[in-house]
Amino acid sequence: PLDVLPQDIPLDVVYEDGDVIVVNKPVGMVVHPAPGHPDGTLVNALLYHCKNSLSGINGTLRPGIVHRIDRDTSGLIIAAKNDFAHLALADQLQDHSLYREYEAVCVGTLKEDGGTVNAPIFRHPTDRKKMAVNKLQGRPAVTHWTVLERLKGHTHIQCRLETGRTHQIRVHMAYMGHPLLGDTVYGAKKPWPGLAGQCLHARRLSFTHPRTGERVTLECPLPDWFTQTLDKLRPEG
Repeated sequence: PLDVLPQDIPLDVVYEDGDVIVVNKPVGMVVHPAPGHPDGTLVNALLYHCKNSLSGINGTLRPGIVHRIDRDTSGLIIAAKNDFAHLALADQLQDHSLYREYEAVCVGTLKEDGGTVNAPIFRHPTDRKKMAVNKLQGRPAVTHWTVLERLKGHTHIQCRLETGRTHQIRVHMAYMGHPLLGDTVYGAKKPWPGLAGQCLHARRLSFTHPRTGERVTLECPLPDWFTQTLDKLRPEG
């Protein structure tokens, strides 16, 4: 059993009130404690920042955590400060009204300007750390993508999640034959210079506030490492 302790880790808080907190998570930060990552996580930081006000629905290891983003994915993640808010946000995840939009760079040139990947995802049959498209056993997974810019041998895309499966965008883009740049799990095994992992950023988040019923829409800019990667891959870069 892990003891989850508050840790004074700086947080980039984008929005906060008595019910919810939205953080712009940096690359390299794990969302909640797990084997191999007992501390230094977003949960440790939230416990310090929010004191005792985090929902308990997901147990002691994941207080407040409504949804996750991968360690090497940056961007917006929402946490609930009480069970009332947590249940309301969980319902929005279920009915797809919690809107999540990402930006990514994938390998290769996408011929279409946009499309939808509707391919069920299940754990990989031989590698337990990976996920894979599995049409027989998989859980429904839908990703809508739009081309933002075509680069040298790569494409800058926007992805909108209809479902939230583990590694969903990474698995779906690899399934299309266009894995994310820097993704050494689903793409090339060699890291990309200047990237700690996959080039993926959770840019926009929109939800109905659990208490007021008002729509809250938040955005955080692309981090420097992302914009520098775009600059390098532009024809004049």
